[in-house]
Formats: sequence, C-alpha cells, structure tokens
Amino acid sequence: MSSLKNAIPRRAHKERAQPQSRKKFGLLEKHKDYVVRAKSFHRKEETLRKLREKAAFRNPDEFYFKMIKTKTVNGVHRPENQANRYTQEELMLMKTQDVGYVTQKLQSEKKKIEKLTATLHSLDNQPSSRHIYYAEDREEAKQIQSQSSEGKHMHPPEDIPHRIRKRTAASYRELEARRNRVTELEKLYAEMSLQKELQKKGRKRKLREDEIVCPTSRPVYKWRSERKR
Repeated sequence: MSSLKNAIPRRAHKERAQPQSRKKFGLLEKHKDYVVRAKSFHRKEETLRKLREKAAFRNPDEFYFKMIKTKTVNGVHRPENQANRYTQEELMLMKTQDVGYVTQKLQSEKKKIEKLTATLHSLDNQPSSRHIYYAEDREEAKQIQSQSSEGKHMHPPEDIPHRIRKRTAASYRELEARRNRVTELEKLYAEMSLQKELQKKGRKRKLREDEIVCPTSRPVYKWRSERKR
C-alpha cells in the first residue's frame, strides 16, 4: 500500500518567499530563524535585568581601590599606568633581590652536580675504573659481591641487574639536565647583572661592533671614567 501511495504524484510544497515590496529587507525570516533571534533577545534581556537588580541593591558605602585607580575610556575600564609606581631605589633593591635568588639557585645546582658527579665517578667526563652499584636489600648486595669476586675484572654491563642499570642511566640523565640548567642560570645571572648595572648612575654608551675587541652576540657597554672622591 505504501508503494502505491508513493507512486502517486504530489504537489511540491515550496517555502514562501519574501514579498516583492519587502525585497530590500533580505530573505523572509522562517520559524527556526525566529527561535534563534528570540532566544538571543531573552538572554540579553535577562542579563540586563540582573545588572539592574545588582545596581538597585548596591551598598552606597562600598569602596575598593580600583574605583580611584582606574578610569573609563570609551566604556572600558583602564588601570592606571604602573610605570612610575616604584622609585629608582626600590627598583634597584628588587633587582638586587632577584640577582641574589638566581645566585642562590646557581650555587645549589652546582653543589648537586658535584654530589652526583662524585657518586657516578664521572669527573671531567672521564670514565672511572670503579663503579658503584645500589642494592635494594642484603640478598641483592650479596649477589653483586659474589658476582664481582668470581673474576678479577669487572663483569660486563649485561650482568648487572636491570633495575640498577636503569637507575644509573636516570642519574646520568639528571646530571646532564642539571648541567644544562646551570648554563641557563649563568646566562640569566649575567643578563640580570648587566641590567642592574645599567640602572646605576653614570654616563655610558653601547659599543659598536667595530669597537669590540672580542666579538660577541651580547651588547657591550662602556662607562665614562669618573673621579672618585
């Protein structure tokens, strides 16, 4: 029956177009378009209602510092300029504290590198004839001692337990990472020290490339010699 029903030709229903007199307004709005527009309108209306309610119940004695530290420019709140918030002495003190913190971290990393290097016996990247093995318990320690006492020479790396080899490799990776960190901290310390010196009083100028004896990628400054009393 359904096949006969579909075989009967029917009239194709088309959507109503915009009348000729309203062509200037574009396409005729359909129901789905109206639903989207209505939801957007009611959402904005609800937002305005909540804002009016907050304004009505606002405490007239309420105060916070942004009321006097910001200004409105074209309806947008702009914070006050923070460029001249600190004096030159305060900026120098903050620079000194930052340099001190970087120095502390640099010394700490160097001490950790020395401790790791002494443990791994890899000073100056030279392999050592001795190796240190870490055992989890006494039984594993006795096993390693028995393996080392069987021959005069050290056993090949494949005789070492996998857990110990894995831990040793992790220690070498940690050592390399800390050396890279020390290099980065030294660069940061040099840059912060230069910025601190540039904030001090005294006439100075940046040297040109042809004036630098040892070419470098970093800027080089020269201070004018002054007589000290």
